Amino acid sequence: MNAAADLSILTLIAKATLVVQLVMALLVIVSIASWTAIFSKGFAIRRARKETDHFERAFWSGAELSKLYEAAANPRRKTGALERIFEAGMSEFLKLRGRGDAQATLDGARRAMRAAYQREMDALEARLAFLASVGSVSPYVGLFGTVWGIMHAFTGLSSLQQATLASVAPGIAEALVATAIGLFAAIPAVVAYNRFAHDIDRLANRFETFIEEFSNILQRQR
Repeated sequence: MNAAADLSILTLIAKATLVVQLVMALLVIVSIASWTAIFSKGFAIRRARKETDHFERAFWSGAELSKLYEAAANPRRKTGALERIFEAGMSEFLKLRGRGDAQATLDGARRAMRAAYQREMDALEARLAFLASVGSVSPYVGLFGTVWGIMHAFTGLSSLQQATLASVAPGIAEALVATAIGLFAAIPAVVAYNRFAHDIDRLANRFETFIEEFSNILQRQR
């Protein structure tokens, strides 16, 4: 019973060396920040997907472009990423139409949509680099804490006349907790990064396809 209590997770953390405790604290903070980014990014991507579905249904339902543009340009109304891309292209097209060459008007509208597309992609990809860094670095940070703790445990054996497994086990166990915490921080970050990167790529393909299709519509209307 006493041995089990001495080797509990909380006891091991409390008895760890200062360096190992600092590594554990850093990994816990990183893990909390990682989970915060995972939830916020997951909700943002889900919202972007729903808004894109809604606007695509409205756009391809045969609604007039002028009404869609009026709704998209309304400052009181919350719009989605694809609708903002449409609004940027339509605004530029209406601004340039009749002022010069028709091809220049179409190119200007396409450039405006591309600029809006890049802004939306930057917003969607925000904090993905943080998740990638957590997934790749956390195991090594935990391993550093483990190596340091094992070195400290074996160094302590020099003061013992007879070294046994019982004397070195607590030190090694507390050191291995750092690796466990590092993996706990890294695994969800890697899984979330791969999932979010896939979802963002699919949204990017839908945005690019819409830009090309809408450009064809504008070309027929010029």
